[in-house]
Amino acid sequence: MTALIGTDGPIGIRAESRGTNQIGVRAYNERLVLSLIRRHGQIAKAEIARLTGLSAQTVSVIVKQLEADGLLKREKKVRGRIGQPSIPFSLDPDGAFGIGLKIGRRSADVVLLDFVGEVRASRRLTYRFPTPAALEAFATESVAALLDSLPPESRARVGGIGIAQPFEIWSWAEETGAPAAELDAWRAADLSATLAAGFDVSVYACNDITAACGAELVFGDGAKYQDYLYLYVGAFIGGGVVLGGALFPGRTGNAGALGSLLVPDGKGGAVQLIRRASLYLLEAALGDAGADPDGLWRSTEVWQGPRPVIDAWLESTAEALAIAIVSASAVIDFEAAIIDGAMPETERQRLVEAVGRALAKLDRQGLGPLALAEGSLGSFARAMGGAALPLLAKFTADREVLFKDPST
Repeated sequence: MTALIGTDGPIGIRAESRGTNQIGVRAYNERLVLSLIRRHGQIAKAEIARLTGLSAQTVSVIVKQLEADGLLKREKKVRGRIGQPSIPFSLDPDGAFGIGLKIGRRSADVVLLDFVGEVRASRRLTYRFPTPAALEAFATESVAALLDSLPPESRARVGGIGIAQPFEIWSWAEETGAPAAELDAWRAADLSATLAAGFDVSVYACNDITAACGAELVFGDGAKYQDYLYLYVGAFIGGGVVLGGALFPGRTGNAGALGSLLVPDGKGGAVQLIRRASLYLLEAALGDAGADPDGLWRSTEVWQGPRPVIDAWLESTAEALAIAIVSASAVIDFEAAIIDGAMPETERQRLVEAVGRALAKLDRQGLGPLALAEGSLGSFARAMGGAALPLLAKFTADREVLFKDPST
């Protein structure tokens, strides 16, 4: 569940949110317009009025104000067959920025994200296991460096910092080979408070895979589907759920905790998916084969190691993922399953293809058709999800008004 700590105050639009007074309604309608433009890429005022039900005059006032605030920019005129040419508007990439910190079990990333979801700069730290002291030093230094890289006018448009971190990071000492006492330090750590105090910005926190799922929905190809299951293969596998075109966090913010889903262990029993479809298993296999397992975390472009070891892990992981997808689809009639991960694009392609082959072998009688798709953000998905948190909190409409075209 997303939580706000520290200072608050949107950039560009007024600080008031949805409310009963005129200013509150105006800010709310601005969020509606920004959300609609983000969804469509670029759109003219007349189409905004048609889709929102707002009057043409109201839309004109809102668009004019958002353009003056630096959040929108005009695109080239579009000439139609009848009437005056229309001018579409799009989000200005320099309109706002977010900084995201991803804390993983083998690596950490800090990214600077612009208003349309492009990573402007990034920094990475790899380690055998994460400690609060090391992450605090890395995060503080990296955030300062990214802020210093911006001109003053852009720095004033940084909406905050989002932290994407696994739940109960102290629970996985055995799997990561970390000393339990070192990971226990996370129980009392408060990195959010440290960053809020050090940089005087809003700081948001979210489960890392939930954040990645949100980033795929907003900035990736997830918007193609209304209801989908999201699977992210990192050091430990996790997941997310999108329903009705909106991220579904669940009662405690941990919806889509697929790592806990039971799958066959290949020996007549059952184990959690996390012990069949996680990168720590490949890391161990590479080590047993005499290869350097740390190469999995140093590069996002290529994996180096014995191909038979990697391929064996891909096939085993694909079988487990296919079973998990079918089980989840029996509970919710998902339109698609999207698979992403902290891996090179070529390996992700191989994994998705292997999952497709595994799904074809399973009995899916009674279940609807399901599309299988690749995620589009890869290793940066979790950090991008963190960076998106302040942007989504300040500039998007509430979940219930992420509406669709009423004419469809």
